[in-house]
Amino acid sequence: MKPYIRAQLSLMMFLQFFVWGAWYGQMRKYLTNQLQATGDQVGNAYATFSIAMVVAPFFIGMLADRFFAAQKVLGVLNLLGAAILFVITKTESPVSFFWIMLLYCLTFAPTIALTNSISMRQMTNPEIEFPSIRVFGTISWIVVTNIVGFLGVGDKVAIFQISMLAAALLGVLAFFLPNTPPSTTGSVSFAQIVGKDAFVLFKSRSFTIFFVSSILICIPLSFYYAWANPSLTDAYISAFPNEDPTGFKIENKMSLGQASEVIFMILLPLAFRKFGVKKILIIALVAWIIRFLFFGYGTADTSAWMLYTAILLHGVCFDFFFVTGQIYTDLKAGEKIKSQAQGLISLATYGIGMFIGSVISGKVKDLYSSGDPVVTNWTNVWLVPAGIAVVVLLLFMLFFKDEAHPRAVTNDSSK
Repeated sequence: MKPYIRAQLSLMMFLQFFVWGAWYGQMRKYLTNQLQATGDQVGNAYATFSIAMVVAPFFIGMLADRFFAAQKVLGVLNLLGAAILFVITKTESPVSFFWIMLLYCLTFAPTIALTNSISMRQMTNPEIEFPSIRVFGTISWIVVTNIVGFLGVGDKVAIFQISMLAAALLGVLAFFLPNTPPSTTGSVSFAQIVGKDAFVLFKSRSFTIFFVSSILICIPLSFYYAWANPSLTDAYISAFPNEDPTGFKIENKMSLGQASEVIFMILLPLAFRKFGVKKILIIALVAWIIRFLFFGYGTADTSAWMLYTAILLHGVCFDFFFVTGQIYTDLKAGEKIKSQAQGLISLATYGIGMFIGSVISGKVKDLYSSGDPVVTNWTNVWLVPAGIAVVVLLLFMLFFKDEAHPRAVTNDSSK
């Protein structure tokens, strides 16, 4: 890859996650503090992203991949997204916010696949070259959350203004990215997009258990994305009631989770050689349980180490389950259906799983909140995702029988 193309793609990936990271981790605090939204309304707002993730494959498969160059679609979607984000900054009703956020997510969700596609189409060996481009997305998330934290605007409309400016910049720069013409000719059916050919994998009990577990574990993941930030904020306010809450730098603390994601991504190949697929997935599930118990029982004064550990476990939880799961799916599917299999898993996790999790997390938060001003029993809230993770762990330990080493995984659906 030519150096200037690498630089273009790295900047594209950086801005893509800058747009996303500016608002995603902080939106629930903004909705709660500025728009006085209920937990249910916050959960519904996060569910808009999952709805959009279900729609995105159809947009990409039936329109973007067939008729337009990917970089031009990326540019148009980001410019539209910037305009919608401007409207969001003027919205004061949680109900109106839901519908406008849904419209925004419908423009944003397809850009995740588009940036990956634009990158990989410029590579001769994506397995080797893509990680060095994709890592700029994680770096960007760390950078933007730290900017939000240092400025103390985690619950302010500024998070959407920052995202809006970054989206507008990416929208303009996208038109100067390497040309990525349509990759598909002929008709593309609904069945192909939902991954019908990959349904053969459900003949394998192990894959079925993995698929169901992937949906279920997205419920705890939604709890983390929706409530980790306000939970930590409340913990520090409770421990230090006389201090300025903006001085707690919660967003800066949360960025440690993305830093650990980079570290455990590097460690993942070593883990594969030592443990194999099943043990890695079990390690991830145990980490999920520990992190939620630590969030539930940790305090900001006497046991802050529990809260920091819960944040740092994000790398183990995410990389060891979701990235390992993508690799497992790739190996299980084989060459002919691997694309459809990956699409099926993405639809199950970011679509179905995250949607269910977003709705449930909001209702659980409301269930354990009361009073005026509202006080939340965060210990009870975090015990719910911990319990779900225990159920998934038991499913894996009892019914997942795949070989220990990933190289032993085949496309034999009889396992």
